[in-house]
Amino acid sequence: MSALPSVLWFRRDLRFHDHPALAKAAGKGPVLALFVVDPALMRPAGLPRRAFLIRTLHDMDRRLHARGSNLVVRCGPPEQVVPEVASLVGAAEVHISADFGPYGAARDRRVADALGTVTLVPTGSPYAVSPPRLTTTSGGPYKVFTPFFRAWHRHGWPNPAASDIQTVEWLSSPSEGIPDEPALPPGLQLPAAGEESGQEAWLHFREGHLRGYRSERDRPDLDVTSRLSPYLHVGSLHPRTLLSALGPDDERFITELAWREFYASVLWFWPESARAGFNARMSGLAFDEGPDADALFEEWCEGRTGYPIIDAGMRQLKAEAWMHNRVRMLVASFLVKDLHLHWRRGARHFMRALVDGDLASNQHGWQWAAGTGTDASPYFRIFNPVIQSKRFDPEGDYIRRWVPELRGVSAPYVHEPWRSPSPLGYVGPIVDHDVERKRSLAAYAALPRNESPSK
Repeated sequence: MSALPSVLWFRRDLRFHDHPALAKAAGKGPVLALFVVDPALMRPAGLPRRAFLIRTLHDMDRRLHARGSNLVVRCGPPEQVVPEVASLVGAAEVHISADFGPYGAARDRRVADALGTVTLVPTGSPYAVSPPRLTTTSGGPYKVFTPFFRAWHRHGWPNPAASDIQTVEWLSSPSEGIPDEPALPPGLQLPAAGEESGQEAWLHFREGHLRGYRSERDRPDLDVTSRLSPYLHVGSLHPRTLLSALGPDDERFITELAWREFYASVLWFWPESARAGFNARMSGLAFDEGPDADALFEEWCEGRTGYPIIDAGMRQLKAEAWMHNRVRMLVASFLVKDLHLHWRRGARHFMRALVDGDLASNQHGWQWAAGTGTDASPYFRIFNPVIQSKRFDPEGDYIRRWVPELRGVSAPYVHEPWRSPSPLGYVGPIVDHDVERKRSLAAYAALPRNESPSK
């Protein structure tokens, strides 16, 4: 009796190498590759993420065509589409990588119910350690990164899964076709998409910049960070693949991978933290609203704040749909603590503008900067954009790359153009950092102190 076919429903695991769910499905018999264009996820996704996803799907389809098969793409609610496809090919099982996001987990429960006698089989996840696995000695979730990191590191992770596109008996089926790519703003450059491009980016970083990562990772002028986040987000790379090649000397980079997993854990245990402040005490903070606040927000979005490092970051975001992590922290701190606007406004803008926009990392990174998140001591963290600029872009090369008005300006005026003895043709500061810093500190000091620091 021949083996029954399976459906492999791809989601945030758009690759063939190191794919536990693929290995599990291939061990049962022929496999149909399925991707569901879910309107609930596609509608709110920004143009860069949608374009990068579509290019990744084209890359997968191309590689499957080389094997005599195709990527079956269907559009609609997954609880309708997945059972229909499973029935069409007579599948006994539908294989997935587990999804621990609030929407994804609920969606998978609906699909499992709709499949009836066909089994939904989760194997692996987008993380080295799936979020529910790590709890404290008392059985609760971790609220602070450092103890989470220790537990995460002790727990460890399996070796990369033995899966490969060439060892699978792939099935073919009619497809509705990959959606058209959205029109991107003129000049926007996205990274090359697909699993092979992700592997090339990883090799480039590992051989060229990993050794100096600890000392240089905060320098946006050097462009030496990994830029792997878009590939990790769609699953063209798995963090386990990276971790298998890292050792004790690479702990700083390992720590950055752990932050991604920590924030996924926080979102799993506290799904409301995607929209509400994690730290209950900070919920009493007031933020500015109205036309003046909207105008400031627009200046921030367009990179016209008069603070060069902030403007450089926002202009890099517009040009590349990506921003250096140190600069992400600076622009987030500036929006919340200099402009006194709610962190959710910035988080929404990032999710629309970033090619690597990840709900858990984005929302909780913003809360870290805003002082409403898991960090135990956010009170004193108000980044001075001038000091940070001088420290991490000492010669001003990052600023000059993204702020053409300042390309002919030398340090120190490239960091503080308002101090230049001659006009520079660059907008003046829209706020006084020293004044706004005092206002933020006063607002934090006025908050009640009798509430639990976290939920």
